Amino acid sequence: MVGNTYPYQLDDWRKDINLALVHGIDGFALNIGSDDWQEARVADAYKAAQGTKFQLFISFDMAVIPCGLRADAERIRKYITDYQSHPNQMKFNGSIVASTFAGESCRFGTNDLNQGWLETLKSADMPPVWFIPSLFVDPSEFPRLTVMDGYFSWNAGWPTTNQEVTFETDKRLLDQLGGRGYMAPCSPWFFTHYGPETYNKNFMYSGDNWLFAERWEHLIANRAHVDMVEVLTWNDYGESHYIGPIEGAQPMSEAWVNGFDHQGWLDLQQYYISAFKSGVYPSVLRDRIFLWARLYPADADAPQDGIGRPSGWQYTEDFLWAMIFSTGGNVSVTLRCGDYAETAELSGTGAFKLRMPLTGPGGQVSATLWRDGAGVVDLIPAGFVFSRYPTSYNFNAFVASSR
Repeated sequence: MVGNTYPYQLDDWRKDINLALVHGIDGFALNIGSDDWQEARVADAYKAAQGTKFQLFISFDMAVIPCGLRADAERIRKYITDYQSHPNQMKFNGSIVASTFAGESCRFGTNDLNQGWLETLKSADMPPVWFIPSLFVDPSEFPRLTVMDGYFSWNAGWPTTNQEVTFETDKRLLDQLGGRGYMAPCSPWFFTHYGPETYNKNFMYSGDNWLFAERWEHLIANRAHVDMVEVLTWNDYGESHYIGPIEGAQPMSEAWVNGFDHQGWLDLQQYYISAFKSGVYPSVLRDRIFLWARLYPADADAPQDGIGRPSGWQYTEDFLWAMIFSTGGNVSVTLRCGDYAETAELSGTGAFKLRMPLTGPGGQVSATLWRDGAGVVDLIPAGFVFSRYPTSYNFNAFVASSR
């Protein structure tokens, strides 16, 4: 989210790019809005990537970028032509990759969605563009939208109702694409808590049932049908699905973001990125523990929070979610919350999913991996305390991992 990088300097981009690279990420989709200052941040991002194999492409946020007039197309065309020859510009089959968030209302001075985007991106004076937008339209419209070289399905990353995410949604989209490209989303969480005096967004999607891991596993199983995976997101703090460091400028989200580092998910997904790229899950070479959960019961009251409980709260359950990476042997794992504990026996080497209900009075959350009766990994994350008495309706995830 370039909109959250207002104070960034060149070195900030370099740090983010290097951190992403060492975790197996190939590039950033740079979501840009209508602010003029974002042009300088995008320029810094491309400059910081030089000398690395990291790739960048622009994702136009059409929820805020004007697109009703023919002249509005010039901003989009300029971004593409400015970086068409940059060594770190992401390309697909030789064409410049470009995407959007929304854009289904754009006409650019024409009377038709498809024609407006065709004249913007596919005119004779433009370089070849591989356009893979996230237009919120019925998939039955895909055949007539010839401007699309593929599709990015933003909402397929989360269960937006009381159902688990499967690959069935992706399959329905693929059926309508007729062999065109597909970029699938993968995301660990979604919670936003803005009142009517700001963005008026107060809802959540369930991150239960190891959502991040399960979604990656679906994409790996169907990797032959997926051209790219876009992880949502590196730094969208306002919607709580960030996996990068908490830095830059938050969009008034400090109340539910500060103190909730998510970089454990950044480490966790290295395992899945390797499997997606190669088709083979990598060997587990180190014992590790990953834990995440909300810090309060879903039905707990916070009367001092004037915004209220987010919609969708009833779709989440009070569990501690755990991923255990074991190198094998006679292994057991104990999960704890205060005085309550559960122990599971693990067999073999690999990645294991465990969960424990968060019940009773609560307390410090922790976990221990034992091998042959001796503690091998002991994770007691500072601040990971489950409480029955929230001061606000914070449904963000607390994420922790062993070193």
